[in-house]
Amino acid sequence: MTDPQIALMMLGLFIVFVFLGFPIAFTLMAMGIGFGYYAYFDERRMWRDFNRLEENAGSWEQWSTWFEGFFNNRIFDLFVNQTFTVMSNEVLTAVPLFLFMGYIVERANIVDRLFSTLNIASKNMPGSMGIAALITCALFATATGIVGAVVTLMGLLALPAMLKARYEPSFASGIICAGGTLGILIPPSIMLIVYAAASNVSIVRLYAAALLPGLTLVGLYLVYIVGRSILQPSVAPKPTSEEVPDMPMGKLMLMIVTSFLPLAFLIFAVLGSILFGLATPTEAASIGALGGMLLAVLYRAMTWQRLRESVYLTVRTTAMVCWLFVGSYTFSAVFSYLGGETVIAEFVEGLNLSPIMFLILAQLIIFLLGWPLEWSEIIIIFVPIFLPLLAFFDIDPLFFGILVALNLQTSFLTPPMAMSAYYLKGIAPPGIKLTHIFKGVMPFLFCVILSMVLMYAFPQIVFYLPELFYGG
Repeated sequence: MTDPQIALMMLGLFIVFVFLGFPIAFTLMAMGIGFGYYAYFDERRMWRDFNRLEENAGSWEQWSTWFEGFFNNRIFDLFVNQTFTVMSNEVLTAVPLFLFMGYIVERANIVDRLFSTLNIASKNMPGSMGIAALITCALFATATGIVGAVVTLMGLLALPAMLKARYEPSFASGIICAGGTLGILIPPSIMLIVYAAASNVSIVRLYAAALLPGLTLVGLYLVYIVGRSILQPSVAPKPTSEEVPDMPMGKLMLMIVTSFLPLAFLIFAVLGSILFGLATPTEAASIGALGGMLLAVLYRAMTWQRLRESVYLTVRTTAMVCWLFVGSYTFSAVFSYLGGETVIAEFVEGLNLSPIMFLILAQLIIFLLGWPLEWSEIIIIFVPIFLPLLAFFDIDPLFFGILVALNLQTSFLTPPMAMSAYYLKGIAPPGIKLTHIFKGVMPFLFCVILSMVLMYAFPQIVFYLPELFYGG
């Protein structure tokens, strides 16, 4: 077999091992080192030295040195260097700090206050409880960036309240599942940090580029919720005074100030300091982590147990991301050295695709990969395969990254592998069936697809803010 064929076999075996359930990070490392040993093995030198020792009746020390040569392979140096590169990457330093902010906020009982306040404030609007749930999901998802945490917590908090208010189960389930995925796209998104590290695109420009697409998607969600509540009032009945009590304006404003504004101010302070160049992403993430702790203290929710849990979960998730990067970098280096990237590039270039067709093909592949894989694995492992092709098709990596972030929303919403639906099913009341949840997420899935079409048709939705803040 030629080296490029071995590279393609390497990629195929990796996909097989993923579907068999092997740990992805360690599978990447094992295959990278295994195939890398073959790629960098100097067979001619080893056999030349062997014949020389055999002819000259070499001593034991000489034979011992020859055996040590089996382990004198450049793949081990490559693996060590890649590990050091990942651990010293300044962009990735922001990941544990943003994660810590999210875990602290999650455990500070802020979300239930926020949902209650928004529910009362939007009482007179069609689908008021759905609006409150979506906005709460959006803010919480932005603060944490962890889909499973947002869907699970909001499923425990908002779903029972919506069902009690006679909301159609599928409608209520769809709102929570769709809202829980917004943290992938809306800054300060952990996914965008990982994409920036993988693509060498400025994280500051990525955050600016993601704002309008994120707000567009939230707007489409809200239009659907309000529109369906008006056209089909039975799916979201207007709450009674017993379900959502009336409240004097002064007391309502006090609730907003104490529950909504602190979290919103924290998010906008962190994001604003990045966008206006007042702080680097890592510095802003440090502010966010400190602000999350202050909020927990303010709400009297900071305990040693919650702090310890937040630190543990932060370390565990950060380690997963970093080891994925180490494995991916090693795997990609060997794959490229064997000629795998060249084969794929020549194949795609030979298809004579237009840029728009290439984008559609790439997004379709990422969409399908989103069924069995998490977003982190797709960004770290498979997106780098497409990145070298962007220059050939004259596609801006910034634009490509935002499309990928939008696309990954669908991976959490598309049956039969919609992970957000399974997160919700795990904590939903017994009467909520998986078919109800799948039915509820489908309209939101169409909203995501519509937002992607809008990005294709009007690219300035992506480029306007980066160009406004930082020039062309």
